[in-house]
Amino acid sequence: MGKADFLDEPPKSEHLTDYDHAHFVTYLRLLDAEADAADWSEVVRVIFGLDPEKQPERAMRVHKTHLARARWMTENGYRELLRSAFH
Repeated sequence: MGKADFLDEPPKSEHLTDYDHAHFVTYLRLLDAEADAADWSEVVRVIFGLDPEKQPERAMRVHKTHLARARWMTENGYRELLRSAFH
């Protein structure tokens, strides 16, 4: 996945999507950055290649929505990952 291979917002679904599978590493990186209390603007610059000074609203939306999906994965989506791993 390249930095340009992402949507501004991940698809909303109660189930894992192809997008989730393709961006699993991105979600992990976002969760790691959050655990390290990294500045969101630096995170979005590194992970997504966005300049938060040039596109502040878009950069914040991308960060916020992807981080929310990453958290969802830790609370719900992981169950589907585990089920699919054993089938």
